[in-house]
Amino acid sequence: MTPRYASSSPQGSLATPDPRSPAPATRSAPPGRGALRSSQLTNSRYRSMAAAGHLPGTLSSRRYRRQPLPPPPPPLPLPAAGTESGSEPAPPARRQSAMASYTKAAQQWATFARAWYLIDGKMQPPGKLAAVSVIRLQGKHKPMYHALSDCGDHVVIINTRHIAFSGNKWEQKVYSSHTGYPGGLKQVTATQLHLKDPTAIVKLAIYRMLPKNLHRRTMMQRLHLFPEDVIPEDIRNNLVEELSQPRRIPKRLDEYTQEEIDAFPMLWTPSKDYRKM
Repeated sequence: MTPRYASSSPQGSLATPDPRSPAPATRSAPPGRGALRSSQLTNSRYRSMAAAGHLPGTLSSRRYRRQPLPPPPPPLPLPAAGTESGSEPAPPARRQSAMASYTKAAQQWATFARAWYLIDGKMQPPGKLAAVSVIRLQGKHKPMYHALSDCGDHVVIINTRHIAFSGNKWEQKVYSSHTGYPGGLKQVTATQLHLKDPTAIVKLAIYRMLPKNLHRRTMMQRLHLFPEDVIPEDIRNNLVEELSQPRRIPKRLDEYTQEEIDAFPMLWTPSKDYRKM
């Protein structure tokens, strides 16, 4: 039997609702529900809808979008220099060179370039020579010194054969080394080491005074030691300054001239009958 209010169409699946039957219960929309709330959307979907401007309550909606600013007006043309008074227009300004002035260039060259210093080691203690040389090798005398920067200079020391020790250190001071094998300890006095290599004592003093890091080997390459005052010509041409000796050398009695002896103040005046021994 065909339903009373069924459709006569061949589909038959879409039935006309019975007007006598009560209307189905529908849930009414809550008041003020104009758009989906963020709690009903996932985070990614809420961000995409907010970026597209579909959420009216967000700053990214169309009514809150920032309008582009109008372009600025073109600047007013300025009168050329010299046209108001009727004279010829001024020549274009000379472009300043990017290179520093001669004074600054010389100052920068003296700061960043590697200079060569000369020290005379005659009658000087090795420790005093090392204290002066280490400052130049590290570059601590420069205002741009940094512990991680290799900014030191070259140091040339001459007359290392004629160094001096105070006291009896030539016989008391001992230099030790070890081969790494059992019974491989070797000890020599300062005299024995100096006779074998006249530059070894100064070299060891400077090496031990430098900081113990990877820069020490590079700094030692800029140290030039010579047992006498004979220097190769290429190194002599690079020298820019001779540093003063750290220790003042006293004169021997036979090194004073007769004028200096006569001008020396006498503690007492000998009598006429004084006989010299």
